[in-house]
Amino acid sequence: MKVIKTISEMRRWRRANRGTVALVPTMGFLHEGHLSLIRKAKSHAQQTVVSIYVNPTQFAPGEDLDKYPRDIERDEALCRAEGVDVVFYPSNEEMYPAGHKTYVVTEDLSGILCGKSRPTHFRGVTTIVAKLFNIVQPDSAVFGQKDAQQALIINRMNEDLNFGVHIIIASIVRETDGLAMSSRNKYLSGQHRTEAAVLYQSLQMARREFESGKRDFETLKNKMQRHILHNSSAKIDYIEYRDAETLAPVQTDTKKILFLLAAYFGKTRLIDNIILK
Repeated sequence: MKVIKTISEMRRWRRANRGTVALVPTMGFLHEGHLSLIRKAKSHAQQTVVSIYVNPTQFAPGEDLDKYPRDIERDEALCRAEGVDVVFYPSNEEMYPAGHKTYVVTEDLSGILCGKSRPTHFRGVTTIVAKLFNIVQPDSAVFGQKDAQQALIINRMNEDLNFGVHIIIASIVRETDGLAMSSRNKYLSGQHRTEAAVLYQSLQMARREFESGKRDFETLKNKMQRHILHNSSAKIDYIEYRDAETLAPVQTDTKKILFLLAAYFGKTRLIDNIILK
């Protein structure tokens, strides 16, 4: 496994490797959810590149950029054990040299849901993913369903800017109590970690109601909210339901419905979602 730290070396490696390449963009501090993305990538390409980069442009002032968990030696060991071909581990100076002024924005999808609470977040995400697509030139790239809005935004950017990358969305990997795996789970206190299971419980409650034939989604939202507030100290950011393919409001002919939510446990913001068909 190679560890590459510069754009020029990454491009040289790509030119020398003509086989198919799958990219897994990450911010490091890898967990089983990331490893599932790597395994998915390996099943779709001859070579796998994992980028590890805590992207400063997707953090707003006052967010957790400085304390975001990092452990590059552990990450490298996990990637090596999974048979990754390249870890791309650039510096801020490499990715955003002095004078950088260009950003990528997906207009219609970036200002809703998580974009309301984090108005500059998705601009940072699409910019860094566009940069990685240009640098690595992957045939495919794997993202997680946990970040459902992000996945749809990246897919739209990929189509609109003609990158031609095959976008693969991998299923959410969960802890035994249902909590979606996330690097930010490390921030949770013991009490908040226990309470955080209410997010998936509320989504499962919505699934059961939906599968029993109920279609009053506002009532489902209210039940989810009551469950979360009654069983935890969480502060709910939002609970919403949208078309799972476009994030548009649900219509009578919508085929897949995305129920998604975000909530704070202390200062830690967690997200989760399920798709109802």
